[in-house]
Amino acid sequence: MGKEVKKMASKNQLATKRSKGGEIVIKEQRSPNAISVPGEVVCHVILALFALACIIPFIFVIIISFTDKSSILTKGYSFIPNALSLDAYKYVGKLGKSVFMAYGNSILITVVGTLCTMIVTCLYSYALSRRDYRLRGFFTFWCFFTVLFGGGLAPTYVVCKQMLGLSNSYAAIIVPLLLNAFNIIIMRTFYQSTVPVELIEAASIDGCGEYRTLWSIVLPISKPGIATVSLLSAIAYWNEWFVPMLYVKDAGHKVLQQVLMDIQRTMDMLVKNAGLMGPDAVAVRKNMPQNSLKFALVVMLVLPIACAYPFFQRYIVAGLTVGSVKG
Repeated sequence: MGKEVKKMASKNQLATKRSKGGEIVIKEQRSPNAISVPGEVVCHVILALFALACIIPFIFVIIISFTDKSSILTKGYSFIPNALSLDAYKYVGKLGKSVFMAYGNSILITVVGTLCTMIVTCLYSYALSRRDYRLRGFFTFWCFFTVLFGGGLAPTYVVCKQMLGLSNSYAAIIVPLLLNAFNIIIMRTFYQSTVPVELIEAASIDGCGEYRTLWSIVLPISKPGIATVSLLSAIAYWNEWFVPMLYVKDAGHKVLQQVLMDIQRTMDMLVKNAGLMGPDAVAVRKNMPQNSLKFALVVMLVLPIACAYPFFQRYIVAGLTVGSVKG
């Protein structure tokens, strides 16, 4: 045809055509929203520095937890200690059964609590996302009302302790954190912005009930939102210490946070009052890796969640940006 395309524009760039010598020339133009190469370099450097600012403190905590007591006394906290030691972890290991039992309780409560929270949250938020539900406004109001106004500690304690009888059990930790209004709002917004109404109507025409529609149609395409809320719930259950402190006194049901707090209090008391407790207490305080032990406790708390986060990572961005403008 005597015509040749000299240059093709990429999909995210603008192109204008002009005739020249019987040929079609496509002139490539840069998108007005595109970032220049120097700008991209600056952004990458800033993000890299931000990532290092988040990672370096945790690496520093791990190094100190393995640092020998004499190295801390002579050199202080350092990335390159004079000597490494496992004394802090050995000291925690001497406690034996209580620590491992608390670890198991925390893992069990986090897993079971997260599953129960997701079941309740998915059901509640799905009902609020359906515009044809008659009581949608009523339940949305009461969900949002709890964000603005809380019942307070005393009424909550009376309901959980006396009315529900939650004491010295796993339910005493799981039930108070079972429903979170923020998670419900996230999932409701995700349903409304991601799940087309036509898809639900088509499922209804095919004979699917509400539960079948939710299980087979809605939930499979809502994985980013589910993963985001699951991670938030898991972190809440794992880090919770105040609720167990109120309702759990039995050593067999204590979570890891309670046990580590007890270790910290015992260690502080021993350091301050060792001289009044006799020569045995003085010897224990002398051999106790006080500084590295504190960092070892931090590592024990953070490491499980840090290991679980990569499994949710690919869903986090899509879940947290729910409702944003799509280009």
